[in-house]
Amino acid sequence: MKISIERGILLKAVSQAQSVVERRNTIPILSNVLIEAEGNTVQFRATDLDIEVVDKAPAMVERAGATTVSATTLHEIVRKLPDGALVTLTDDGTTGRLTVEAGRSNFSLATLPKEDFPVMASSEYASNFSAPAPVLRRLFDKSKFAISTEETRYYLNGVYLHVSESDGAKVLRCVATDGHRLARIDADLPEGAADLPGVIVPRKTVGEMRKLLDDDDMQIAVSVSETKIRFATPDITLTSKVIDGTFPDYTRVIPTGNTRKLEVDATEFAQAVDRVATVSSERSRAVKLQLDEDRLILSVNAPDSGAAEEELVVAYSDERLEIGFNAKYLLEIASQVDRENAVFMFNSAGDPTLMREGNDSSAVYVVMPMRV
Repeated sequence: MKISIERGILLKAVSQAQSVVERRNTIPILSNVLIEAEGNTVQFRATDLDIEVVDKAPAMVERAGATTVSATTLHEIVRKLPDGALVTLTDDGTTGRLTVEAGRSNFSLATLPKEDFPVMASSEYASNFSAPAPVLRRLFDKSKFAISTEETRYYLNGVYLHVSESDGAKVLRCVATDGHRLARIDADLPEGAADLPGVIVPRKTVGEMRKLLDDDDMQIAVSVSETKIRFATPDITLTSKVIDGTFPDYTRVIPTGNTRKLEVDATEFAQAVDRVATVSSERSRAVKLQLDEDRLILSVNAPDSGAAEEELVVAYSDERLEIGFNAKYLLEIASQVDRENAVFMFNSAGDPTLMREGNDSSAVYVVMPMRV
């Protein structure tokens, strides 16, 4: 195999591939990227057996062929090459080495046989649809902060993507929760997605897929089966296993009877929470909210380190309320708000609190209070 490819194109392809590769691998071939050259394109394929990414790039292919080489090493070399350099990759089957040449730089890397590289079995997808990158980005970006990191509750270690109903219309919905907070984000149902099976997309897949969604004009082809999900652009295909488990009935924890309404400037609120939380002890980081007529007092009392208080002018006309929250959870939820105002709906100091962006019900957040 012998190919020549522009450094920028190669770096983009290899960086996507090497991020999928697990650093600590007991199986050597899984540290490698499979390079396949044919016609005038070259494919870079990497996998950790749960996720597979295939990146296609244009190249001058002198000799077609395939080999595998350490993804991290290749990425580091290409990253350090000068901008605009033309990189030549030559695989000599007899020596088991891949030569990387650019200008006066020359590297010789060990390879492993391409036959040993595991390729993810393609499955029959029950649902195929396409959606604009910004729509998918919003669904996953706004929900991923609530993904649980508890390994024992593995079915919460991802974002639950499914079809649901809102105001009588079918919607594409993402939900994530860790038992302390919950995010539920809706988007218009894309054509062809009506028979989508509900799947839990793992945390790592959400992170990798996010890299495909930076181009706002891109249409992303999504294919879903009971066991796999695939996101594809013309150049990159990301295939992942989904979490084998049942996502809990999240509708039971979304309060519907909360009547006390607080309306506050989202940015001001987030900054005030951040400021008062500075003095709190790391362990609890509890912030108390005292609500009175059009007034909110945020306070933290940490006996070992100090106390802080800040007052905000807000829209609130219900009876007096004192409620406490974990500062980190409040900050993460407040930072999701794209609009000016955040609307909090309270019931009592011991009940879950609902938050949404203005009057928009397509993004709903729930946070559990804590004793202060």
